[in-house]
Amino acid sequence: MSGHGGETKKQAILEIAEGLGLAKITPAEVEQIRRQLVVKLGTSGKTSPDYIAEVLAGAGLRVVISTLADTHGKYEEEFRDLLHFATLEEAEICLMRLDELWRKFRSEGQRAAAERVLEVARLGRRRAEMIARNPRVEARKRHQKQEILEWFRIWLETPDAFFDWLDLRKQSPEYQRRFGGEVSPVEE
Repeated sequence: MSGHGGETKKQAILEIAEGLGLAKITPAEVEQIRRQLVVKLGTSGKTSPDYIAEVLAGAGLRVVISTLADTHGKYEEEFRDLLHFATLEEAEICLMRLDELWRKFRSEGQRAAAERVLEVARLGRRRAEMIARNPRVEARKRHQKQEILEWFRIWLETPDAFFDWLDLRKQSPEYQRRFGGEVSPVEE
């Protein structure tokens, strides 16, 4: 499988976490590490989130097993399911949902939950970036993820202007040239 035969699961977990360069590890990051482990080590990489959290905590990393899980357990599931975006269309739907949740939590004064939405968006941006930078991924897919990465970046910076910007972006000749055939137009 991988060239570093002696690499243990524990080492792999720490390497992946180091590569992410995070100040603290939340359940979303644990999930990301769990997925990357399988990519890196194949089926032998399958492991429980608890074990990953344990290894990271043991290495002195700040592991925050979300306090939100207690109060907003129902949202954790929703957050996790949100970050599946194989296509530009799915990425747009993902950002609409994040935007909706973020606004809802803010209007209800749930600051921690609103911050959690932003955390999930940052994770989505990093995930898109990882794929965009992976030379083993086919070019068309990398271009898509690069585009998605920009969407997440712009939403995180200017959520209020984002959807207007996205409409204009999708009409731009450059976007049409690169992705025109891939996105079904929104039915009016």
